[in-house]
Amino acid sequence: MDPISDMLIKIKNANRAHHEAVSLPFSNMKNAIANCLVKEGFVASAEKAMKKNFPVLNLSLSYTNGAPRISDVIRVSKPSRRMYASVKEIRPVKNGKGMMVLSTPKGILSGREARKEMVGGEILFQIW
Repeated sequence: MDPISDMLIKIKNANRAHHEAVSLPFSNMKNAIANCLVKEGFVASAEKAMKKNFPVLNLSLSYTNGAPRISDVIRVSKPSRRMYASVKEIRPVKNGKGMMVLSTPKGILSGREARKEMVGGEILFQIW
């Protein structure tokens, strides 16, 4: 029921199975999240394509020395319970090895970018 959770679990499962890429149904929100993951190096690339006349989001997964770059994902804000954070509440995840992704008035941003822009917002998930 939650498209963002479905996206994150598909990426996590494909990464653990050592797949090269994963294909997801396209939406602007998923595209913004994928671009944020590409900027931070958790995903190698993200591109929109057409498959059977439907838009899909193709993600190339990233590995370091044969090990998956993504080890775990926690969905913080859920449809049943929204979680928000101000700028002061945004902290590093796993001592800087992970990142927090937020939905802010300036778009989908990582925790680092949100602190730099001085905006808070809804905490979507944490990834490391």
